[in-house]
Amino acid sequence: MAAPWRDVVRDEAAVREAAAVAVDAALLAGVLMRTGEQPHSSDVVNYAPFTLLPSAVPQALFEQAYAVQQDFNLLVDTISQNKEFLEQTLASTIKVDDFTARLFRIYMQVLEEGLAQTVFLGINRSDYMFDSGVDGTTALKQIEINTIAASFGGLTSRTADVHRLVLNVLGKTTEASRLLPNNPSKGLALGIAKAWELYGSQSAVVMFLVEEVQRNIFDQRCVENELWKRNIRVIRRRFRDVFEKGSLDDSRRLYIDGQEVAVVYYREGYVPQTYNQQNWEARLLLERSRAVKCPDIATQLAGTKKVQQELSRPGTLEKLLPDHPEAVARMRATFAGLYSLDEGEEGDKIAATAIADPERFVLKPQREGGGNNLYGEELRQVLEKIKDSPERTSYILMDKIKPQPALNYLLRAHSPLQVSECISELGIFGVYVRQGQELVLNKAAGHLLRTKAIEHADGGVAAGVAVLDTPYLV
Repeated sequence: MAAPWRDVVRDEAAVREAAAVAVDAALLAGVLMRTGEQPHSSDVVNYAPFTLLPSAVPQALFEQAYAVQQDFNLLVDTISQNKEFLEQTLASTIKVDDFTARLFRIYMQVLEEGLAQTVFLGINRSDYMFDSGVDGTTALKQIEINTIAASFGGLTSRTADVHRLVLNVLGKTTEASRLLPNNPSKGLALGIAKAWELYGSQSAVVMFLVEEVQRNIFDQRCVENELWKRNIRVIRRRFRDVFEKGSLDDSRRLYIDGQEVAVVYYREGYVPQTYNQQNWEARLLLERSRAVKCPDIATQLAGTKKVQQELSRPGTLEKLLPDHPEAVARMRATFAGLYSLDEGEEGDKIAATAIADPERFVLKPQREGGGNNLYGEELRQVLEKIKDSPERTSYILMDKIKPQPALNYLLRAHSPLQVSECISELGIFGVYVRQGQELVLNKAAGHLLRTKAIEHADGGVAAGVAVLDTPYLV
């Protein structure tokens, strides 16, 4: 892949000047996070980490990722309505993974009671890397699809302007003009607003369900402000607020502090550490309600790694989407090799292969939020330990993708300015709304590029490893 900034990266004086401009531009544009020292206060903030220069992304692969997003939206929505598929696919996982099992129990309980919810909202982010073949070609390979709390749609809406300025400062005006506009926060808000409108109560609010520690609040505020512009009231509450103050009326309308809630937008709830007994009870209350959940619990289960692995099996996509052969072909073209570790001959064989050659694979548990995957020697040790135990079925194996590194500077507060060999991951945001059986909205809503130094195997921006970036199409 072409390295468009080779000359710039070597010019230390130009880099230092551009970095100073870039940091001020990021603060000015609102590319912000609260600090680790004061995560509950916006009195002291700093810029979110980002690259000094936009990273090269092959235009054909970028366009391919956008073209397939509506297909993935359709697929996730289809899976969320397919009880039999979810039951069969997650049968082995829920025996050994308590977190997935508890989500699944709520899912079954809500189905047995009968769904009160009639409008469904999905905000997904499908993440890819660019796999570098031995023949020098690059291919788009899907890492995962996030169906809950897919973040950084807000801050990435503001990052391109910073990179545009940096390129202008470096005398790269033609290149600066080629950076694409990108505003996922507007697209995400469009989906939330449509769901709110279809819910059908002008006085009802949208509730952002947020973490106890809210360092990434400005990312959420970008989406929130788009809703306020449409005169849609937004409140922010935690699970504990729902437990203490949430209630359902006879029609299973959800009320918090006396306010009817039309849409619950989860920015929390994807890791086991979130949940104590009262938070599980709060989650059940939300799921039983008529409010539009983003995601509802079926859609969260549709985003598990085990489902992703099952989708890569020959025939699975075809069975789920029999009337969409072109969509199936587009999605299948992005799949990396994914392998089941279920008990039996197939699982035994792939476990032995990975133990013998751990550098070929990534070991993935059923978790979101970054920083959970295992590589290399660590992968081998864990698999050795669990290879004869049912516990191995709580993981899947994936072929390790090998992108071509490029030089860049990763700007982090209070860190020295130094050049790093980096790799990037492209995320495409998708949003859809279904009312009953009709898909009334299905679109790609923008993109997110995250870049990290090659010494870090795993982890996103929130995990403190990757930084925000902007694609420069080549």
